[in-house]
Amino acid sequence: MKSEATAIDVPEASGATRGKAPILTVPRKEKGGMKRGLGIIDLVLRIGAMVAALAAAATMGTSDQNLPFFTQFFQFEASYDDMPSFEFFLIAMSLVAGYLVLSIPFSIVAIIRPHASGPRLLLLIMDTVTLTLATAAAAAATSIVYLAHNGNANSNWLAICNQFGDFCQQISAAVVAAFMTVVTFVFLILLSALALRKH
Repeated sequence: MKSEATAIDVPEASGATRGKAPILTVPRKEKGGMKRGLGIIDLVLRIGAMVAALAAAATMGTSDQNLPFFTQFFQFEASYDDMPSFEFFLIAMSLVAGYLVLSIPFSIVAIIRPHASGPRLLLLIMDTVTLTLATAAAAAATSIVYLAHNGNANSNWLAICNQFGDFCQQISAAVVAAFMTVVTFVFLILLSALALRKH
């Protein structure tokens, strides 16, 4: 007898699915290279702003000039403490420089731990407050420096820079250094906001 081999087809169950190897997704670690680079730039700009603020305060604090002639009752002298705006400028820029010195350790922490948002957020808030103070001081001093250079005929304010040239050069340099500090603070705030941006 001959035996015939028969092939039996077994249909697949309708609910069965073909086996596929599961795709394992390994979470990609966020690289902190960009944030660390932003932290380094932040530290460099912070040191530059500190130097500019110290220069502004020191230049204003040493601005003093006596004219070589005087009378029996008057001595012609120009000094920063003759004007409240310059006194405010000196105090404000000294506070700004002091804050920048104290903020450097937080900037270093932001470099070491680039994903820590706490130091960045604190720097962002304090930088904004300090920017306001520096801008107010620079603007107040700028108005007086402008009057010292050009005067104001309507209010009988005479220009004194023709006589007190050295004094005017010092206060002008202090104002320029203050605005350099202000511009640097703007970049510091932008860097902190960029570092806090969610990916």
